[in-house]
Amino acid sequence: MKAFIHQKDNWPNFTWNSNDFLDLLSEARNLQGRLIGKMETLGFDLRNEALLDTLTLDVLKSSEIEDEFLNPDQVRSSIARRLGIEIAGAVESDRNVEGVVDMMLDASQKCFAPLTADRLFDWHAALFPTGRSGMHKITVADWRKDTTGPMQAISGAMGKEKVHFQAPDSDLLEKEMIRFIDWFNNRKINLLIKASIAHLWFVTIHPFEDGNGRITRALTDMLLAQSDKSNQRFYSMSAQIRLERKQYYEILEKIQKGDLDITDWIVWFLTCLINTLKSTNSILTRVLFKADFWQKHIDTTMNDRQRKLLNKLMDGFDGKLTSSKWAKIANCSKDSAVRDINDLIKKGILQKELAGGRSTSYELIEIPV
Repeated sequence: MKAFIHQKDNWPNFTWNSNDFLDLLSEARNLQGRLIGKMETLGFDLRNEALLDTLTLDVLKSSEIEDEFLNPDQVRSSIARRLGIEIAGAVESDRNVEGVVDMMLDASQKCFAPLTADRLFDWHAALFPTGRSGMHKITVADWRKDTTGPMQAISGAMGKEKVHFQAPDSDLLEKEMIRFIDWFNNRKINLLIKASIAHLWFVTIHPFEDGNGRITRALTDMLLAQSDKSNQRFYSMSAQIRLERKQYYEILEKIQKGDLDITDWIVWFLTCLINTLKSTNSILTRVLFKADFWQKHIDTTMNDRQRKLLNKLMDGFDGKLTSSKWAKIANCSKDSAVRDINDLIKKGILQKELAGGRSTSYELIEIPV
């Protein structure tokens, strides 16, 4: 029985009914154009700030979909170094952070360069610099070998496992990837539809032993950047997929167990993209708030610690800001942290949070929406 889409006789000759998503396609293109137009009105520094925020979010959320949680400060610092953007409080980054940043930036910054097997191998090697996934040694920078059995997505207790998906056998991968790469580079088709098909096609082939999801999303970003006619990314589809992760895996399983009509997948993909573009306003709002804040306080006397922590608050601080956290992040004594905080309270910049707790916490008086 041919249970999976890649086992169908006409694979990978996908079909779809474009009438079912023409309105969605038009809305997505309209939102793309409006967003790019907004960004073009910003000055160079603000555009860089928005770019840095978006790429940081993209790297973090693409990894979180796979339940891998990276250090936000390391990701932001790594991206800033590569783009030549100066930021306060830059930190050194771990190898795994550097690798995923390298891959995502190569995909977006060089979005018009051809896709090759070697380029995919380079991305894979960047994701797994030690040649291991967790504690397990894996095949790196080459197609998977299936030495321990077929590549499957399984859930359930031992003895009651449910196979959600099984990828093509490893001995088919070279042929499969030659066909995919040729299509990716040469097929002329609406780039949003192409991004949706490439996403489904690559994750279905599942050519690597690990890292397929992150590489799939990098390829998606690459085609979306081509669609924008820009290597600057101002929206993160990975962040939206992270929010809709349950529905994402449900639609993938439905399509991968169906026939070659992928209309429902394209509808889901375009809807997710539209939600992504609508949510991007929050990044732009935060960037503009930050610029207005520092313009307003251009003559306000502050030390480097205060500037660093205020930037962190405006970038989206994780949890509550207490004097202990201030001291740890700013690498100063708690007494110095308290003096810094009290000084900003006197200047009308910080205030105590109204919600009570075991420790006093502080927030900006003006909070970005």
